[in-house]
Amino acid sequence: MDRRGFLRGLGVLGCSVAAHPLLTTVTLAGADGGRLLGDQRLVVLILRGAMDGLDVVQPQGDADYASLRPTMFNPSAHDLDGFFKLHPAMGDLMPLWQAGELGFVHATSSPYRDKRSHFEGQDMLEAGTGMDVPLTQVNDGWLNRLLQSQSGLTSETAYSVGQVAMPLLEGVAEVRNWSPETTLLLSPQARLLFERVYHDDPLFQAAALEAMELADAGDIGMMAQAPLLVKGVKLDDVEQLVDYAAGKLRQDARIAAFSLSGWDTHRQQADGLPRSLTRLQHAILRLKTGLGADVWGKTVVLAMTEFGRTARENGTAGTDHGTGGMMVMAGGALRGGKVYGDWPGLSEAALYDRRDLMPTSDVRAWAAHAMRGMYGIERGVLEASVFPGLRMGADPGILL
Repeated sequence: MDRRGFLRGLGVLGCSVAAHPLLTTVTLAGADGGRLLGDQRLVVLILRGAMDGLDVVQPQGDADYASLRPTMFNPSAHDLDGFFKLHPAMGDLMPLWQAGELGFVHATSSPYRDKRSHFEGQDMLEAGTGMDVPLTQVNDGWLNRLLQSQSGLTSETAYSVGQVAMPLLEGVAEVRNWSPETTLLLSPQARLLFERVYHDDPLFQAAALEAMELADAGDIGMMAQAPLLVKGVKLDDVEQLVDYAAGKLRQDARIAAFSLSGWDTHRQQADGLPRSLTRLQHAILRLKTGLGADVWGKTVVLAMTEFGRTARENGTAGTDHGTGGMMVMAGGALRGGKVYGDWPGLSEAALYDRRDLMPTSDVRAWAAHAMRGMYGIERGVLEASVFPGLRMGADPGILL
């Protein structure tokens, strides 16, 4: 039995895991006193389900947008730059935009093309590879390979009990995971049994002791007494994720990653998308509050999705799987107040396969430039090891 299997097996001694399909994981990585990665913080959010960037940041200045999106064109959207407008559900982020702490990258995508599978798209996004590398041959994620390129790093997380870690941080570099809605219930007798059974097994003994320490510290089982609702959207789980990550990032952790689900909007997008945007907006704002002004000023948040959605809305007032998408960026270390990327246009001839927003940049390049600027990682390491096959191109200047 390996360590992950051992933790899954805690149930026989009273470990209770909330079995919820949207259970997610916060994963963090830190350095020895923060010295190796400096003082900058990187937070990566994976938006699972393919966020519709054309609805979130609407290119209302494009002459073809209104005809492609007749029910989604929203006159009350918040003006960003005279061409792009921000979805009303993200309106509370406008002060960040005006302060230069919020930005977007439009018409960007991973190298994934044509199959439009959520699972394959997410796997490639988190693997950080291209279509020329079979995913079956990839055993780690791009954030883990970043950690592998450094020496002396330490892990700075708790456990994800019964939940597989996010693929972008899986690999040989040690990373530990923590899951919300998890309760560790151990009687004094069970604790004593743990200590005796695994006394002579360093691996399992360490795992058991860490799990018990987390329970004692109150890091597990932080469910609120009553559901927190904002605009009718339940946000308890988001707050648990963000608060845990912020607490660790205020200490030695330098990299955090977690995911938000709920972005697959095939039908009635006007009902579903605002709920997901409310959760994302709340996560960003709560992260800023939790980090405090000093740490937020050293932080960059990158929110990525596996692919975009079709340029034209479908017959059920939704959108289908597409190609070109959008990345959301935030943080006090960001040069925000701008929609980055080359806009390809929405005419039929300009669309990818005459149906999707044409990708004009590789989402990996934006992440690579962020890591190079924040941590001083060599370009050659980023292009050959962290993101194999990537050509970063010129620095887009997204950092202050």
